[in-house]
Order: sequence, then structure tokens, then C-alpha cells
Amino acid sequence: MHLSIEQERAIQHKEGPALVLAVPGAGKTTVLIHRTVNLILNHKVSPERILSITFSKASAKDMEERFNKMFLDLSPIHVQFSTIHSFCFSLIREYAYINKIKYTLIEEEKNQLNKYNVIKKIYFAANEDYITEEKLESLLNSIGYIKNMMLTVDEFLKNNKSDIENFKTIYNTYEKYKRDNNLIDFDDMLTTALEILESNKYILEKYRAKYDFIQVDEGQDTSKVQMEIIKLLASPENNLFIVADDDQSIYGFRGAYPKGLLNFNKIYSNGKLFFMEQNYRSSKNIVSVCNQFIKRNTLRYNKNISTDNNFIEPINIIKVNSIAEQYKYLVEDLKNRELSRCCILYRNNLSSIGIIELFERHKIPFYMRDVKVRFFNHWLIQDIINFIIFSQDTSNMSIYENIYYKKRGYISKKQINYAKTLNYSLSVFDRIMDFPGISNFYKSILKELKLDFKKLSKMSPSDAINFIEYDLEYEKYLKENSMKFGYTYDVLKTTIYFLKIIANNTNNLNELTNRLKYLEYLCKSSKNVKDAITLSTVHSAKGLEFDRVYMIDLVDGDFPSISSIEAVEKGKYELIEEERRLFYVGMSRAKYHLSLITLNNLGGKIVEPSRFLLELEKEKA
Repeated sequence: MHLSIEQERAIQHKEGPALVLAVPGAGKTTVLIHRTVNLILNHKVSPERILSITFSKASAKDMEERFNKMFLDLSPIHVQFSTIHSFCFSLIREYAYINKIKYTLIEEEKNQLNKYNVIKKIYFAANEDYITEEKLESLLNSIGYIKNMMLTVDEFLKNNKSDIENFKTIYNTYEKYKRDNNLIDFDDMLTTALEILESNKYILEKYRAKYDFIQVDEGQDTSKVQMEIIKLLASPENNLFIVADDDQSIYGFRGAYPKGLLNFNKIYSNGKLFFMEQNYRSSKNIVSVCNQFIKRNTLRYNKNISTDNNFIEPINIIKVNSIAEQYKYLVEDLKNRELSRCCILYRNNLSSIGIIELFERHKIPFYMRDVKVRFFNHWLIQDIINFIIFSQDTSNMSIYENIYYKKRGYISKKQINYAKTLNYSLSVFDRIMDFPGISNFYKSILKELKLDFKKLSKMSPSDAINFIEYDLEYEKYLKENSMKFGYTYDVLKTTIYFLKIIANNTNNLNELTNRLKYLEYLCKSSKNVKDAITLSTVHSAKGLEFDRVYMIDLVDGDFPSISSIEAVEKGKYELIEEERRLFYVGMSRAKYHLSLITLNNLGGKIVEPSRFLLELEKEKA
């Protein structure tokens, strides 16, 4: 296999700390595999003395498969490619065996005892309310961030606004419950492993003696706690070989810590830096634009990405008026394409909803990288469905209790409780009109509401959604409560917009609910679809490559996000730089064709193109 001079230099490095900064498409996995071979073949290092760590199961599996395919007969001894979590868990198990402790992992959702159920109970105890799926995810992300960044809960709250009521109480209760019962989640694998290494000299020395060489893949995804574990294990010899790209650090929300890379020479004064700046993946057009674009970031190593590949075609910046026009463009452009070589990327999973509805209608096969699409179980979707269900039977008090405070016309909890004591077959509104001392004015409002729900019962799903949103003033409820639910109002409006896209092709509630179930099923089962176009968030597409890439919904406030833009206005640039890295990762997935699509109108709202597109237009000019 032909290797470049850059790659050869990195592969030949034997002892001491080294950081290899590899641009997208530079062949970093190739370098790690060949360096492993070099140590075994030319330096007679036993494979069991080399620990190669990466940060996802997929990467570890890919590396192992590629190594075995190329060098299966190299040695009868297995070469260890492991995720950091898997390595830490084996260390914890050894410690537990020695100390006769039984740890239980609480990550499996199928088990009754899992972290989701534990957190739900703790949240309910703290807030006397059930946690939504969105808040559960936000809560777990925050806990993970604290553990990975080695913060106290107070340090976290000092610099981060949490949308979780009583966050500190929940965090402390969760941590105590796990400690008292010897339970661990994925984040504890890291923090517990570090605690063991710092407090148990026997285990530390045993693991240091076990490995002469430590290799780290995807170093830019390393969190603070992961970096500390690796530093401890590698010391004092520091035969540590890290392959990374600081320009592809996009997991700040999970605790990824690119500053660890930027401080490499401060940590290791004798450390060597290798630059792998040649991209073997993309056309010269794409590489040139990516190179200029990422140089706008300041928190980075100064690299120049280049390629010997040919110019193919300029990148396309496409401006359309509406989502409908964006979809029309995609359907037209994908005609007669080899779909398995194409990918549609977006910032947020919400963007996939309209696409899957469109592609199913046009019989375009698709594969979803992120199968957990929250849209289908979103409380907002359930609210809309509840409104329509209630309109068809206004005596249904159990449904009405979920929506009575989300529409116009104030009704008190007292009146609801009173209505529950009356004839169940009567309309809820008729029962409330019997409430002692109720005024005639109030009765007229109830009569009007009863009439409105009768109208609603006769509408098509798309008309019904508009009626609920505006006539019944559900929109007002969303506006007043969006921040409480941890959303911007615009995101909730967009969620309704995508529901309308699906509803437009249905005639009644039954068709709508069946359509939602069917689309959810298609998402979950799409991994089995052959010759399909890939749909993915940019985060989930890292490490992949495609002949043709379409990045869609490139709107300011979405990509980059509103919080990044607001931070820039306050003179803080870390968030916008991470978003620029994310955009760069998306663009650099493309080999030959890259289309960047923006809109003038999103869900009835006038929007501006992403400021990143404006930067790119300047580069092209």
C-alpha cells in the first residue's frame, strides 16, 4: 500500500508522546493500523503490550476488521482495539473482584433497574411531576457533562442555565443512590476507573506494566476525565500516540475537551507534533473551500488542508423560497442517482420528518442514521391528537384533563373536579355549566367552546391543526410555555409545521395516527433497506463519506443555533467555533458533489440564510 511521507513519519514514531493532527480524509485509521504493524514487525513489540483506544464501538470494530483484513497472519496474539468505556469497565470489574464488590450496570433499558427509571423516580420525588422525554435527555446530558468535565454540580450551575427544576437535588440524589447501591452508568465507568487508578497503587502499576504503548484514535472527542485516565496509564514512560483533528471536535455538549489537544506541548514538553494535511477523499473544489472556511476559527492548530485530487465542480449554494421548493429540488436532483452514494445532512433531527414523508410518497428508499426520532412521541403531537379525539367525544373527561388549560377560555381545576361528579355521558361543557354560581357570561364562553369542538370534529386533519393552533389559541399556550419545556417557540412551531406536512395527505384522524406510526416504523427498520440514500444529523455522519452530500435547512438561528449567535454578541466565541467545526465536518463528508441549501421561509416565518453560507460566498468570490 502506498503511504505518503506525512503518513510514514507518523508511522515510524516509536517512543515518547506524539500528537498526529490529521485533516478529514487524511487516512488516520490507516496510520494507526500501520503504526501498530510497525511496532510488532520492526520493533518486536508483543501485540498484547499495545492498547489502542477509540471512542465508539463502530470505530473499534472498523479498526479491528481493517487490521485483520490486512495483517491477519502477523501474529497469533490478538491486537486489542477497545473503546475507552469498555477498557474502563474491565478495570472496574477487576477491582471489584479483588475487593468483593458487586457493581451493577444500569444502562440497559430492557432491565427494570436502569438509569432512566431511577432518574424518573428521583425527578418525580423532587418536582411532584412526571419528566418529559426531552427533559430526561437534557438532564442525562447535563449529568454526563458534569462527570466528563470533572466539575462539581455547583461549578456546572454557575456557568450553565439548566431547564430542570431542582437540578442540584436530583443530581446529588442520583449520585448518592448509585453509590449506596453499587450502581454505575456509562459516565461512572470513567469517573470510577479514574478514582480507582488514583487511589489504588496496585491496580495502577499493574495496568501501567501491562501496556508499553498506548494509542488513541479520535483524540478530539476525548473528555477531560478520559484524558486524565490516559495520562495516568501512559505515565511515566509516556509512550502515547494520539491521532486527532481539533477542527472536528463537535461533541462539546458531551464534554469533549479539545483544549487538551491544544495544550499538548504544555503537558508533554518533549512531545512530537505530526501534521497530516493531505485529503485523499474530496475534490479540490471542496477541499479548498473547507480549508478557507475553517481558518476563521481561532482556537485551533494552524493547518492547511490540501489535495492532489482534481477539480470536479464548484460547491453549490442553493437558495429556495420554501421547504416545498427544497424538497422539489432534492427529488429532481436525486433522479437516476446511485442512492447508496448519496447523503442528506441536517443540524437537527426534526429536519428528517418532512424528508421521510416526502421520500416515502416518492418511493425513494432511505436509511436513517438516528433511529431515535423524538418527533413521533413528542408531547406536542400528542396534544394535537388529544384535541381531535376530544372533539369527537366531548364527554371524554380523561382526555379533556390533558388539554383544558392549553386552549382559550379559562377553566379551573375546581370546575373540572366538580364536572367529574356529574353524569359521565354528558358533554364536559354541559357539566361545567352546572357549576354553582357560574355567570351567564362564562356560560356563553362554554357554549362557544362546545360549538368550536363540534366544528373541529368535522375538519380534515390539516384544517384541524390550524384551527387548534389559532382559533383555540394553542399557539398562545406554546408561546407562553416554550421556555419552561426547554424549547424555543420557533422549534415548537416547526414541529407543528412538519406535522401539517404529514397531515396534508390524510383525510381523518385514523389515517393521520396510522401514518405517524408507519413513518416511525420506516425509520426504525431503515437499517435493513438496501441501495438507499442516507439521512443523518451532521453529528452522526462524522467519519463517513459520500459521493454526493446535500446539507439542508441552512438557516440562521438553526445552524448556527440562536444560543451560539447570542454568545457571539456577548463576546464569547467557543460555541460558534464548535458550530463552524460542525459545518466543516458536514462539508468534508462529500467527495465530488456538495449542495448547501437555504430557505427564505420556514414554516410560515421569514428566515435568513446561515451566516456560514455568507462566509462561504465570500470565499468563493
